[in-house]
Amino acid sequence: MQYISTRGGMQPLPYSETLLEGLAPDGGLAVPEVMPHVDAATLEQWRSLTYPELATEVLGLFATDIPRDALALMCAEAYSAFPEDVVPLRSIGDGLTLVGLSEGPTLAFKDMAMQFLGQVLEYALEQRDGVLNILGATSGDTGSAAEHALRGKARIAVFMLSPQGRMSAFQRAQMFSLDDENVHNIAVEGVFDDCQNLVKRLAGDLEFKRSQHLGAVNSINLARITAQVVYYFWAWLRVTDAGGPTPVDFTVPSGNFGNILSGFFAKQMGLPIRRLVLAANENNVLDEFFRTGVYRPRAAAQTLATSSPSMDISKASNLERFIFEFVGRDPERVVAAWRELDEQGYFDLSAEQARFDEEFGIVSGTSTHADRLSTIRSVYETSGDVIDPHTADGVKVARSYVEAGVPMLVLETAKPQKFAETIREAIGIDLDYSPDLQQMLDAPQYVAEMHDDEQALRAFITKNALH
Repeated sequence: MQYISTRGGMQPLPYSETLLEGLAPDGGLAVPEVMPHVDAATLEQWRSLTYPELATEVLGLFATDIPRDALALMCAEAYSAFPEDVVPLRSIGDGLTLVGLSEGPTLAFKDMAMQFLGQVLEYALEQRDGVLNILGATSGDTGSAAEHALRGKARIAVFMLSPQGRMSAFQRAQMFSLDDENVHNIAVEGVFDDCQNLVKRLAGDLEFKRSQHLGAVNSINLARITAQVVYYFWAWLRVTDAGGPTPVDFTVPSGNFGNILSGFFAKQMGLPIRRLVLAANENNVLDEFFRTGVYRPRAAAQTLATSSPSMDISKASNLERFIFEFVGRDPERVVAAWRELDEQGYFDLSAEQARFDEEFGIVSGTSTHADRLSTIRSVYETSGDVIDPHTADGVKVARSYVEAGVPMLVLETAKPQKFAETIREAIGIDLDYSPDLQQMLDAPQYVAEMHDDEQALRAFITKNALH
């Protein structure tokens, strides 16, 4: 299995090499040269597998350059940090089933891929006797998941940008309480998109990228996308019976389009997914795109600070991978669309908008703060479950698309403890923290504050990077 760029300017690379590159040299994103396919017989053979075993099978279709025994060890180690079930499923009424993705070390779905990424990056660096300086941006959960997966690793340093004042107190504590020498937190004046733009500008400077050994753990990293594919297979295998290709729907709270892209990959691989339902918050650029066909990211000043902060994103990095498939894998059309975006602030696929649902099975909806509060309250009253605000966005939108006879699975994104203020506002209770979590919240915090300044960031990385 080889990987090419969405923009057509990269020689095919094996899986391990793409992980260390981040953005392709032409500014595009790595995608499989040919999407692997899973037939019905293979799906049935996978029903009895544990989660690490299933991960080995699914990821083995993508990481063909990694020996299977080495891959199995990585998957076993990655998911040893989770309870035995790894991804529990539970019904919350109204025809909805939650896919529990927040059982990992940082209580968020990002752990599902990041724990594997930590293992496979270390493997790839050992194979080539190299080092890697991870440059990333986070709107909340990516940063802590990356730092907890990579802390203490001798060959890897982490430089994580976050928007000042735009994360919950819990999210800040999870990141900033780490004092490992290889972890560098940088709070940038601005919003997530400002952080992401800084990452892209430095990653696009190939001389700087190579001299500083820069890599990425944001959802543009292929290992994260492929690792997330696994839980779509896992969930399908647990809500369907043997003997037939039962179609299901998935609803995915989405900001950067990475989590739902993994579902799109699973659907392309042959998993019987009927629809992928994208749930947006008030920063609903993606909902507007899938409803109208016009993609128009907003400026930083128009990106709202909401009570589901991990989705406070205007420009979705992973959308380019979907556009590549939508335009028939034509890199020239991808480049043209992004040129239009740069020149006029939007690109327009409205003439083909109907294909989103008819051909690709993607629909969308928006949830607001009032919707989140109402949804958290109703789920609690109906089932006794407390859900976090991002999951509430998913549940609210999912309810509009539930159809009799088609299981609707909603991807849970985080534990509600990470968003205590919103939970208190919704249902009037204070959630308990374990002694370890309370100690983390009370710990000193280590963070460098920085203006939205590319040169200052370059200097900081140059001073602290591994070589």
